Amino acid sequence: MSSPPVTPLVVAPLRFWHRGAVVQLGNVPPDRTLLALLREDLHLRATKEACAAGDCGACTVVLAEADPSGLRYRAVNSCIKPAHAIDGQALWTATDLALADGTLHPVQQAMLEHHGSQCGFCTPGFVMSLFGLYQRRVACGDAVDRHSAQEVLSGNLCRCTGYRPILDAACALQADARHALDETAIAQALAALPPRDAPNAAYQLPRSLDALLQARAAQPQAQLIAGATDAGLWITQHLQAMPQIIDLTRVAELRRIEIHPQHIAIGAAVSLQDAFDALAAERPCIRAWAQRFAGWPIRQSGTLGGNVANGSPIGDSMPLLIALGAQTILMAWRDGRAVHRHVPLEDLYTGYRRHVMARDEVLAWIVVPRPQAGEWLGVYKVSKRMEDDISAVCLALQLQLDTEASGPLRVRQARIGAGGVAATPARARQTEDRLNGQHWDAQTLQQAQSTLENEFHPIDDLRASGHYRRRVLGALLERAWRESTGQSEVRLEALA
Repeated sequence: MSSPPVTPLVVAPLRFWHRGAVVQLGNVPPDRTLLALLREDLHLRATKEACAAGDCGACTVVLAEADPSGLRYRAVNSCIKPAHAIDGQALWTATDLALADGTLHPVQQAMLEHHGSQCGFCTPGFVMSLFGLYQRRVACGDAVDRHSAQEVLSGNLCRCTGYRPILDAACALQADARHALDETAIAQALAALPPRDAPNAAYQLPRSLDALLQARAAQPQAQLIAGATDAGLWITQHLQAMPQIIDLTRVAELRRIEIHPQHIAIGAAVSLQDAFDALAAERPCIRAWAQRFAGWPIRQSGTLGGNVANGSPIGDSMPLLIALGAQTILMAWRDGRAVHRHVPLEDLYTGYRRHVMARDEVLAWIVVPRPQAGEWLGVYKVSKRMEDDISAVCLALQLQLDTEASGPLRVRQARIGAGGVAATPARARQTEDRLNGQHWDAQTLQQAQSTLENEFHPIDDLRASGHYRRRVLGALLERAWRESTGQSEVRLEALA
């Protein structure tokens, strides 16, 4: 019996605004990176290639898309960004900032005046990160302080160690009306583009949840991506071909954060930065930890849903979400309608980068309970570098603490998530059982440390030995005990 005919894939034109007009490019492969498109196809070589892994920021460009308030600007790593992911957006590179008469942009002028460039290779990336900051803050009349400058430059590495003059340049930025962008014209040009809705497109950008689920049901073999901050590495580092991609970042329903009385629901297309900001609004300790999650461009591009669905055992968000009691909502299109099921996050994984999702299912939402009275939260990351590095160990603890009439604290309930210690992000159930109902004192701590250090059997790798990881788990538990009982403040950020 002959096989049914295979519908050929269609490579839809890539459309984006650049240098005052909409650019339309045909025959761009679905797995072509934005950096390759810029340098090799368009010959715009001011955007540099260095690590090809989203680590150094030399390839940084700025994207913008329209929202009700105007344009929303993001600095992103072009080396791991699929080119088709910018369809319908505006693009700026380092060669697009100066005026036609050669007048430098305020960012470029500040870098020049403060001697912010040495060898110059990383300079275009720094300039673009600062251009994104300029558009978000300086152009709106806000000043730049050193903290905000350090945050937005956290994904840019200077190999000549020229950070001080670059930060000086950032703090000296002043708005210049000559360089004001006509955001209305840009937004109108983008809005005039027709939607990409071909069901057999090699790179699909569905706009609604139903369209996404139907595309996934029809093409379960396609690579599903969100921010592509990890999938981009499969292209650049592993040379993996992706002939068909479904990109969920334009799905309107999944771009929302919904605040309910008992929980927060975070859509799978919400960026890491926006998701962490929403969680930190009620749990402030998350903010400092989130700044160490990755550099600014990765937090702008990557999504919380993508980090969870990817299931890396060293993905930092999962230990936190496990400790918070988060659940995932998996959705699929079956029998002509959308169906869903809830899966606790710690039960999502079955092995190394393996999960319980069926081939036609999509991780659509992450549901996080809101804080309750008596909650104490600690989340810790240990890595070789303080910033912009992958964890050796990540530990998160949510403790429900009661103060008894006689004074000592009691652990009513504990939830503990750990990363870097098993083949999957893990919940430390044995340690939780050791803590639940116990006085939160030195004796309980010692017993819980022993349990936690023996609950997991981490491997040796280039980041740490298994023995070191076990000892770190115990040390982090002691840190949590000292902080939650008010004995001492031992976080590095507290020293600042």
